[in-house]
Amino acid sequence: MKNNKLWLVIAMTVLNSMGLTIVMPLFPFLLGQYLTNNQVVIGLSILLSVFSVCQFLSSPVLGAISDRFGRRPILVISILGSAIGYAVMGVGGALWVLFLGRIIDGLTAGNMSTLFAYIADSTAAHERTKWFGYMGAAIGIGFITGPAIGGLLGSASLQLPFYIAAGISLFAAIATQLVLPESLPLEKRSSHFSWQHLNTFAHFKDVLSLGAARPFILMGLLFGSAMFLYQSNITVFLKDIYLLGPAGIGVILTLIGVCDILSRAILLPRLIKIWTEVIVGRIGLTLTIVGFGLVALCAFETYLPLVYGAVVCITIGEGLFEPTLNSMLSTAVSEDQQGKLQGANQSFLSLSRAITPLIAGGIYVYSQSAVYALSAFLMACALILFSRLATVRVYS
Repeated sequence: MKNNKLWLVIAMTVLNSMGLTIVMPLFPFLLGQYLTNNQVVIGLSILLSVFSVCQFLSSPVLGAISDRFGRRPILVISILGSAIGYAVMGVGGALWVLFLGRIIDGLTAGNMSTLFAYIADSTAAHERTKWFGYMGAAIGIGFITGPAIGGLLGSASLQLPFYIAAGISLFAAIATQLVLPESLPLEKRSSHFSWQHLNTFAHFKDVLSLGAARPFILMGLLFGSAMFLYQSNITVFLKDIYLLGPAGIGVILTLIGVCDILSRAILLPRLIKIWTEVIVGRIGLTLTIVGFGLVALCAFETYLPLVYGAVVCITIGEGLFEPTLNSMLSTAVSEDQQGKLQGANQSFLSLSRAITPLIAGGIYVYSQSAVYALSAFLMACALILFSRLATVRVYS
């Protein structure tokens, strides 16, 4: 029974990822209807940042509410918010409508943090790395199917994929309500809820007061910021340097999805049987550093297979490290605080997502390679911190 509900969570993650990635290859071209070519990179950065600011404000609140009232209601609300946001962007007609759709989606964006909390509720500590890896693989499946659908449909109509994404999200919300059981029993929920729980910044104070969680949140910020710099600009980079259209960019994103599945669902479970999580995490971080270096090189050497090699290194590296980090983070608090912790962690990452696209856009205007060199530097800092934290855990 326990594994059945965990696999249902994996299925919900696939649908959630599919809805997101169907529309991702289309943003540069949709913005091109309202902005000049030189303005698109800045417009894309602002569009991504607006979503992240909204998620920054809402994630800790939704996480705390899920600790009190359960995971399933928050999942349903979050997924419905995504459906509405995609539908609004599909209607389009003006630049402000696109931003309205992203704001709606961002303010209800508690689905991923709640799914992580659901896994933490339902697994023992020694199983979490594996199941967090499976969740990442589910996201990878979405990255395969979503961009393929979005790229093909987007070549015919830029609006149609947004309606498809809205339909998928609506189906996922209905399935969550009807099929997915609640993971947090009444006796393990927070004992009280007040208006103070609606204060985003109060949750940050609570979480940061937990000494065991604080260093892992910092490490996650370094890792996440490096990834966000890369993710926020890679579609524009491929469009400008390699002159790829929606279908070509969809192929690259599909490759990312394949590598995500291989690394998290197949490679990670095998490697953690051979080596410790610490060694596997170090390998992952090292691969991402190599991958970012290759992307920076691609700005000078326009050889398409070099891009393929870069995204393979980055994606496999991310797939080996991220589940390890999430597993370590989840063991830092008790069961009735998992929602608050995951929500606050996602909120910190959202703040990084809000800032890093603007930084990436500003740097990109002057140097396309410097964005990815900065990602490599931040990832190297994460590797140093991870090695130190792992040493403390071993000898404490």
